[in-house]
Order: sequence, then structure tokens, then C-alpha cells
Amino acid sequence: MFTIGQDKVALVTDTACDLLEEQLQHWDIRTVSLRVATSQGEFRDRLEISQEQLYEILKQEYPKTSLPLPEDVSALYRRLRDEGATRILHLSMSGGLSGTYNMARIIAEETEGLQVDVVDTKTLSCGLGLLVLEAAECLHHGMTVEDTIARIHELRRHQLGTFVIRTLDFLRKGGRIGLVEGVVGSLLQIKPVIYVNDDGVYNTLVKARGFANALEAMKNEFFRRYQGRHIRVAIVHGAAPEEATALLEVFRQKLDVVSGFVAPVSPALAIHTGPGLLGAIVQFAD
Repeated sequence: MFTIGQDKVALVTDTACDLLEEQLQHWDIRTVSLRVATSQGEFRDRLEISQEQLYEILKQEYPKTSLPLPEDVSALYRRLRDEGATRILHLSMSGGLSGTYNMARIIAEETEGLQVDVVDTKTLSCGLGLLVLEAAECLHHGMTVEDTIARIHELRRHQLGTFVIRTLDFLRKGGRIGLVEGVVGSLLQIKPVIYVNDDGVYNTLVKARGFANALEAMKNEFFRRYQGRHIRVAIVHGAAPEEATALLEVFRQKLDVVSGFVAPVSPALAIHTGPGLLGAIVQFAD
């Protein structure tokens, strides 16, 4: 928790942030779990199911994702109040890709005894995660919640989060294909570099023939946009840790990386992208 004047501020986000457990623990960031529904039962994202278990299930069936349980969100808010919080800043995944933001906003309005600010970051995965880490640093240095939210919105305007996947089938099945040109990609082996646009939905940034060329196009887009700037980098992957680590090293060689880390995508996100995903998120560090 962070002390800001007379307030005790708690920082909350969703498991879709894809931050590492040590990062969450270091900053005392609390999370609410999305849900994964399978024929074997329903599981809380990251708490009751891992990425590896999810990929095994994908070999047999296509699970569904659900919002966090409303009672999980309200219970977390109450628990934080009981721990002494007078205010909560909840940074949520994109409202354009999930109903989590709207649900949390309604619960926040109904929560008595503390002020809860729920922010739609219009992104997800480590795009959300990098913003959460920035918020933690802002609050740690005594910045007000209002100024922290303004800082988050400003950083999001210049943040780029992209990924390349082996097949678009999972995005189609999950109804998350958005503005991505799926049919052309499957017929001609054209792989889109997918990004989360300013409205918080998936769109195509560039296209290339084959996965390797798409990955190269993705890297070049970052090198073009962020040359000469201090940046923070997060590389996300779907059961491809070695490739992800190598990708981060390329970013370190080509750009001025102030901080960087590699993280697996959460099971709730892995459902929609499948194994083999590689993604990169870059955010200004100045």
C-alpha cells in the first residue's frame, strides 16, 4: 500500500496484466483473476490454472474465458479496506476486449467506506503491466492518484503493444479477431503483426508472409518508432521462453532499453492466441 498525504492507496489490476509474481509482490499489487471455463471445470486465471495446463487442454477442446467473479472483486475491495486502505486505484484491461472494466466500475460505485478509481487502460498483457508498474512507481514517490492516472493516460498514448501468432484460429474462435484481417492471413500465409489500437481493440499494424518475416517486420516497426528514446520493454510469449529472451536481447542491442523483462501470457489470454506467440510492448521511460 502507498501513503499519499492522509490516504492509504492500494493498487489493483487484473491477471491479464501478465506481470511476474515477483513484480506483483515487490510493489504489493493486488490482482483479480479472470476465469477459464473448460469441460473439466472453471478455474481462476493464474491461481488455479497455468499456461502449461491451458495448452494441454487446448489440444482437446477450446475453453472459454469469463469475467472475474463479482464477489472476488468486491471481496478484494473490502479486504483492502479492512487492511487500512482509504482509496484504491484499479487499472483494468481494455474495455474493448473484456467486460471486466465495466463490472469493476459498477462494483466500485457500490463499495462503501473508500474511494475506488477504476481506469480503462485500453490495453492488456504487459501493455497493462507496464502501466501498472509505472503507477506503482508514481505512487511510491508520492504522486497523487489523479496525477498518476493522468501520467498513465499520457504513457498509453505513446505505448505500442504488438504480437505475432502462429495461427489466427484461436482469435476467431474466441471472437477477439476484431479488425484483424483473418481470412487473407489463412489463405495466403500472410501473418499480421497485431496491435492494440487507441480504442483498445486488436488491429493489424503491418503484414508479412510467414511467421519469421512478420516477427522481423514487428521488430523494425519498434526500431523505427523508438530510436533515440529511453524505453521500457516487455516481451511476452506463449511457451516460447528462449525465443522471447533472444528477442529482448535484440531490443537491448538496437534501442536504449532502461528496463526489460520476459513474461508468459496468462492462461486467459493464451486461450485466444495459442502456443508460439511472441509479443513486444514498448513504453517511454522518460
